[in-house]
Amino acid sequence: MAKTPSTMLSLGTTAPDFSLPDAHGKTHSLNELTKDAKGTVVAFICNHCPFVKLLKEAFTAFAKEYQDKGIAVIAINSNDIDSYPDDSPEKMIEDSKMFHYTFPYLVDDSQSVAKAYKAACTPDFYLFDSTLSLVYRGQFDDSRPSNGVMPDGTDLRKALDTLLSDSIIDSAQKPSLGCNIKWKEGNAPDYF
Repeated sequence: MAKTPSTMLSLGTTAPDFSLPDAHGKTHSLNELTKDAKGTVVAFICNHCPFVKLLKEAFTAFAKEYQDKGIAVIAINSNDIDSYPDDSPEKMIEDSKMFHYTFPYLVDDSQSVAKAYKAACTPDFYLFDSTLSLVYRGQFDDSRPSNGVMPDGTDLRKALDTLLSDSIIDSAQKPSLGCNIKWKEGNAPDYF
Protein backbone atom coordinates (compact mmCIF):
# COMPACT_ATOMS: atom_id res chain seq x y z
CA MET A 1 0.00 0.00 0.00
CA ALA A 2 1.67 3.20 -1.19
CA LYS A 3 0.34 6.24 0.66
CA THR A 4 -0.48 8.75 -2.05
CA PRO A 5 -2.04 12.24 -1.61
CA SER A 6 -4.53 13.95 -3.91
CA THR A 7 -3.12 16.08 -6.71
CA MET A 8 -5.50 18.90 -5.68
CA LEU A 9 -6.98 19.75 -9.09
CA SER A 10 -7.43 23.53 -9.49
CA LEU A 11 -10.59 24.97 -7.96
CA GLY A 12 -12.91 26.30 -10.64
CA THR A 13 -12.10 23.44 -13.03
CA THR A 14 -15.18 22.21 -14.92
CA ALA A 15 -15.98 18.55 -14.22
CA PRO A 16 -14.52 16.49 -17.06
CA ASP A 17 -17.31 14.79 -18.95
CA PHE A 18 -17.59 11.01 -19.01
CA SER A 19 -19.76 8.12 -20.01
CA LEU A 20 -18.95 4.95 -18.06
CA PRO A 21 -20.58 1.59 -17.40
CA ASP A 22 -21.58 0.40 -13.97
CA ALA A 23 -20.58 -3.09 -12.88
CA HIS A 24 -23.69 -4.53 -14.60
CA GLY A 25 -22.68 -2.93 -17.92
CA LYS A 26 -25.28 -0.12 -17.99
CA THR A 27 -23.70 3.12 -19.22
CA HIS A 28 -24.16 6.38 -17.31
CA SER A 29 -23.10 9.87 -18.36
CA LEU A 30 -22.05 12.74 -16.14
CA ASN A 31 -24.87 14.91 -17.54
CA GLU A 32 -27.49 12.24 -16.87
CA LEU A 33 -26.32 11.68 -13.30
CA THR A 34 -26.09 15.38 -12.42
CA LYS A 35 -29.28 16.65 -14.04
CA ASP A 36 -30.98 19.10 -11.65
CA ALA A 37 -28.43 18.40 -8.89
CA LYS A 38 -27.53 21.19 -6.46
CA GLY A 39 -23.99 19.82 -6.45
CA THR A 40 -22.09 16.67 -7.35
CA VAL A 41 -19.63 14.53 -5.43
CA VAL A 42 -17.32 12.39 -7.55
CA ALA A 43 -15.38 9.84 -5.50
CA PHE A 44 -12.62 7.63 -6.84
CA ILE A 45 -12.81 4.48 -4.73
CA CYS A 46 -12.18 0.75 -5.06
CA ASN A 47 -12.97 -2.43 -3.14
CA HIS A 48 -9.68 -3.53 -1.64
CA CYS A 49 -7.85 -0.39 -0.41
CA PRO A 50 -7.71 -0.19 3.41
CA PHE A 51 -8.23 3.59 3.28
CA VAL A 52 -11.51 3.05 1.38
CA LYS A 53 -12.54 0.07 3.50
CA LEU A 54 -12.27 2.27 6.59
CA LEU A 55 -14.89 4.73 5.37
CA LYS A 56 -17.29 2.62 3.28
CA GLU A 57 -20.08 2.58 5.87
CA ALA A 58 -19.65 6.26 6.74
CA PHE A 59 -19.49 7.27 3.06
CA THR A 60 -22.62 5.26 2.27
CA ALA A 61 -24.55 6.99 5.08
CA PHE A 62 -23.10 10.36 4.02
CA ALA A 63 -24.13 9.78 0.39
CA LYS A 64 -27.70 8.88 1.33
CA GLU A 65 -28.00 11.94 3.56
CA TYR A 66 -26.81 14.35 0.86
CA GLN A 67 -28.65 12.65 -2.00
CA ASP A 68 -31.80 13.42 0.00
CA LYS A 69 -30.70 17.09 -0.09
CA GLY A 70 -30.34 17.14 -3.89
CA ILE A 71 -26.65 16.24 -4.23
CA ALA A 72 -25.58 13.76 -6.90
CA VAL A 73 -23.03 11.20 -5.68
CA ILE A 74 -20.97 9.16 -8.13
CA ALA A 75 -18.26 6.61 -7.33
CA ILE A 76 -15.68 5.50 -9.89
CA ASN A 77 -13.29 2.56 -9.78
CA SER A 78 -10.27 3.19 -12.03
CA ASN A 79 -7.98 0.43 -10.75
CA ASP A 80 -6.39 -2.13 -13.07
CA ILE A 81 -8.73 -5.07 -12.52
CA ASP A 82 -6.44 -7.54 -14.30
CA SER A 83 -3.71 -7.01 -11.70
CA TYR A 84 -6.19 -6.37 -8.84
CA PRO A 85 -9.09 -8.81 -9.31
CA ASP A 86 -10.62 -7.75 -5.97
CA ASP A 87 -11.65 -4.59 -7.85
CA SER A 88 -13.42 -6.48 -10.66
CA PRO A 89 -16.99 -5.58 -11.64
CA GLU A 90 -18.23 -8.78 -9.96
CA LYS A 91 -16.60 -7.71 -6.69
CA MET A 92 -17.98 -4.18 -7.17
CA ILE A 93 -21.49 -5.65 -7.31
CA GLU A 94 -20.80 -7.56 -4.09
CA ASP A 95 -19.47 -4.41 -2.41
CA SER A 96 -22.45 -2.35 -3.56
CA LYS A 97 -24.86 -4.90 -2.08
CA MET A 98 -22.90 -5.42 1.13
CA PHE A 99 -22.69 -1.70 1.91
CA HIS A 100 -26.07 -0.75 0.38
CA TYR A 101 -24.68 1.82 -2.06
CA THR A 102 -27.36 4.26 -3.16
CA PHE A 103 -25.08 5.82 -5.76
CA PRO A 104 -23.77 4.55 -9.09
CA TYR A 105 -20.43 2.73 -8.84
CA LEU A 106 -18.80 3.01 -12.26
CA VAL A 107 -15.95 1.21 -14.02
CA ASP A 108 -13.20 3.33 -15.61
CA ASP A 109 -11.44 0.48 -17.41
CA SER A 110 -9.41 2.75 -19.72
CA GLN A 111 -8.43 4.91 -16.71
CA SER A 112 -9.07 7.97 -18.88
CA VAL A 113 -11.57 9.47 -16.44
CA ALA A 114 -9.12 9.18 -13.54
CA LYS A 115 -6.55 10.96 -15.70
CA ALA A 116 -9.03 13.68 -16.69
CA TYR A 117 -9.74 14.37 -13.00
CA LYS A 118 -6.04 13.99 -12.12
CA ALA A 119 -7.12 11.43 -9.54
CA ALA A 120 -4.17 9.95 -7.67
CA CYS A 121 -5.49 7.83 -4.83
CA THR A 122 -8.37 5.88 -3.39
CA PRO A 123 -10.29 7.54 -1.93
CA ASP A 124 -10.09 10.84 -3.82
CA PHE A 125 -13.04 13.25 -3.52
CA TYR A 126 -14.26 16.10 -5.73
CA LEU A 127 -17.22 18.41 -5.12
CA PHE A 128 -18.71 20.40 -7.98
CA ASP A 129 -21.41 23.05 -7.72
CA SER A 130 -24.63 23.06 -9.76
CA THR A 131 -22.72 24.38 -12.81
CA LEU A 132 -20.15 21.54 -12.43
CA SER A 133 -17.41 23.93 -11.31
CA LEU A 134 -14.96 22.42 -8.80
CA VAL A 135 -15.41 23.93 -5.33
CA TYR A 136 -13.74 21.28 -3.15
CA ARG A 137 -11.21 18.52 -3.61
CA GLY A 138 -9.44 16.52 -0.99
CA GLN A 139 -10.18 14.37 2.00
CA PHE A 140 -13.39 12.96 3.41
CA ASP A 141 -12.05 13.60 6.92
CA ASP A 142 -8.95 13.00 9.06
CA SER A 143 -9.59 9.24 9.49
CA ARG A 144 -6.83 6.89 8.36
CA PRO A 145 -6.29 3.18 8.96
CA SER A 146 -4.89 2.72 12.47
CA ASN A 147 -4.98 6.41 13.52
CA GLY A 148 -8.03 5.85 15.74
CA VAL A 149 -10.15 8.58 14.11
CA MET A 150 -13.63 7.35 13.21
CA PRO A 151 -14.77 8.41 9.72
CA ASP A 152 -17.64 10.90 9.63
CA GLY A 153 -16.95 13.00 6.53
CA THR A 154 -16.19 16.18 8.48
CA ASP A 155 -14.29 17.95 5.69
CA LEU A 156 -16.52 17.00 2.77
CA ARG A 157 -19.62 17.54 4.91
CA LYS A 158 -18.48 21.09 5.80
CA ALA A 159 -17.91 21.88 2.12
CA LEU A 160 -21.33 20.50 1.13
CA ASP A 161 -23.16 22.33 3.91
CA THR A 162 -21.46 25.55 2.83
CA LEU A 163 -22.42 24.90 -0.80
CA LEU A 164 -26.03 24.21 0.14
CA SER A 165 -26.20 27.45 2.13
CA ASP A 166 -24.99 29.40 -0.93
CA SER A 167 -21.85 30.50 0.89
CA ILE A 168 -18.22 30.52 -0.22
CA ILE A 169 -16.28 27.33 0.52
CA ASP A 170 -12.91 27.87 2.19
CA SER A 171 -10.14 27.25 -0.36
CA ALA A 172 -7.81 25.90 2.34
CA GLN A 173 -8.48 22.19 1.80
CA LYS A 174 -6.56 19.10 2.90
CA PRO A 175 -5.57 16.51 0.29
CA SER A 176 -6.98 13.05 0.61
CA LEU A 177 -4.54 10.27 1.38
CA GLY A 178 -4.90 6.69 0.25
CA CYS A 179 -3.56 3.88 -1.86
CA ASN A 180 -2.34 5.00 -5.25
CA ILE A 181 -4.65 4.24 -8.15
CA LYS A 182 -3.47 0.94 -9.63
CA TRP A 183 -2.47 2.03 -13.11
CA LYS A 184 -2.18 -0.45 -15.94
CA GLU A 185 1.37 -1.09 -17.05
CA GLY A 186 2.58 1.84 -19.13
CA ASN A 187 -0.57 3.87 -18.36
CA ALA A 188 0.55 5.91 -15.33
CA PRO A 189 -0.10 9.63 -15.81
CA ASP A 190 2.64 12.26 -15.82
CA TYR A 191 1.09 14.49 -13.14
CA PHE A 192 2.84 12.86 -10.19
